Amino acid sequence: MAMAEAEIKQDVRLDDVITTVVMARVTDYFGFFVFAIASALVFPTVFFPFLDPVPGTLASFAVFSLAFLARPVASLIGRRLQRRIGRAGKITVALMLLGSSTVAIGLLPGYDKIGLLAPVLLAVLRIIQGLGLGGSWDGLTLQLKSAAPKDRAGRYGMVPQLGGPIGFCVAAAMFYVLTGFLTPEEFITHGWRFAFFAVMAVNVVSLFARLRLLTTDFGSDDETLMKTSPMRHLIAVEWRSILLSALLPLSSYALLHMLTVFPISYTLLYTDHAISTIILWQLVGGTLAIGTVIASGLLADRYSSRAVLLVASILTLALCFTIGTLDTMPSVYIILGFLVFGLSYGQSSSIVPNRFSPETRYSGSALATNLSWIIGAAFAPFVGLFLVSTFGLWAAALYLVSGVIVTLASLVLLQRSKSIKPPLA
Repeated sequence: MAMAEAEIKQDVRLDDVITTVVMARVTDYFGFFVFAIASALVFPTVFFPFLDPVPGTLASFAVFSLAFLARPVASLIGRRLQRRIGRAGKITVALMLLGSSTVAIGLLPGYDKIGLLAPVLLAVLRIIQGLGLGGSWDGLTLQLKSAAPKDRAGRYGMVPQLGGPIGFCVAAAMFYVLTGFLTPEEFITHGWRFAFFAVMAVNVVSLFARLRLLTTDFGSDDETLMKTSPMRHLIAVEWRSILLSALLPLSSYALLHMLTVFPISYTLLYTDHAISTIILWQLVGGTLAIGTVIASGLLADRYSSRAVLLVASILTLALCFTIGTLDTMPSVYIILGFLVFGLSYGQSSSIVPNRFSPETRYSGSALATNLSWIIGAAFAPFVGLFLVSTFGLWAAALYLVSGVIVTLASLVLLQRSKSIKPPLA
């Protein structure tokens, strides 16, 4: 009887962790994609009208990248802050910083009101967003993996990744409604700002859910699992695992932006397709990606995470041949791309925590995650559009190919590395 009761409590705890992890990641990605979509759809007009359309969009994408560059700095600050006020206090400060800067962007006057001060303030607020994002690392995914049954590692590893496609669908749906029910003048003047206000509301809900779980015992060695390691020791001992773990998701992170932000900017600048049609196809693709993220977990448990990533990388190479359909039939590239993305992204981070010893897992995973976002995601929209504007659409496909090559090389090196703890699934 006592054993059965303990199993029920453990199931309840796992359900709580799963629900909160998904909620937290959906919240993070919702805010992430609200800014990302606005970078292509709104900011070139509102904050960079003094530039031609392509340079203006490139400038907007440069601002977009600043948050990623700020994340590692925020992690270092967060480590010190956590020692003083605890993990819950650190996350509260970080999320309030993120929420307030997001609302401030929604209230920020455009170039027509305050001139060059507008893009400068946008860049400053974007950096503050990055500080909030980097400081909000909560380790809940580590707790989930630690508490998960060993024969379901793939399924539990894909749970946090559901936040990507779900968060994108919520953000895209909001912009689809705003652009559909408002005139272009109304949308550019004030309509887009509503999305930024909505981010603050969902952040508050996510914060309370996270705080409740941070004080809950999940039956794992939380003291060791959530321990922060000295940076010098971490780099000296785990530098190889950090580097390879940062490079491993490069293909899926690059593909993420080449499916979400890039098609919007390319459509506005180089085609006559209605932007509402593109966003609608992205919503369909994002919904399908939720299914392939789930499928990645089932396949990983049956075969291995490595096998899933290998297949997804090969499919990404094949997808590159369809990028030309953005000119004629964009639904082909977008739908197929999201299907492949879900398979790749679902397991792109599941291997990372196992690269590190228990004592360095929390700090090592945080550092590797921040670096992978910088390398794979921060400049993807900028690089993709720059290559297209300079060489043509085929060059953007080569950019995706380079990401696949790095991911495949990382998989091979991780398999051979003596620092793998435990062996690759």
